[in-house]
Amino acid sequence: MKVVFAATGQDLDSFLDQRFGRCPYFICHDTVSGETRCIANTQNLNAAQGAGIQAATTVADAGADYAVCGHCGPKAFRVLQAAGIKVICGAEGKLADLLKDIEAGKLKEADSADVEGHWM
Repeated sequence: MKVVFAATGQDLDSFLDQRFGRCPYFICHDTVSGETRCIANTQNLNAAQGAGIQAATTVADAGADYAVCGHCGPKAFRVLQAAGIKVICGAEGKLADLLKDIEAGKLKEADSADVEGHWM
């Protein structure tokens, strides 16, 4: 299973960023291989519009099964859902701890976006 986190830093010791489209990094962790990699989200940090859609495309291109974020807007949510990616919204904390919670089935998949578009 590949889990991609919206992250404030570049590894699993980082914290979850509450913004999906404008987070500085995505941390992609493969639970099978144990591989973790960082994907910079710099193209979206100051984007006037479309940050959520572009970020969702980046996450889909990473082969994610799950996208974990604090909040996800409707356009990004639709792109992730269309790609077959399960979205977990409303999470917070250290990525390593959240990964354990996902593996233990403690975090629930969202059935819709939890904020309006252009949320900051």
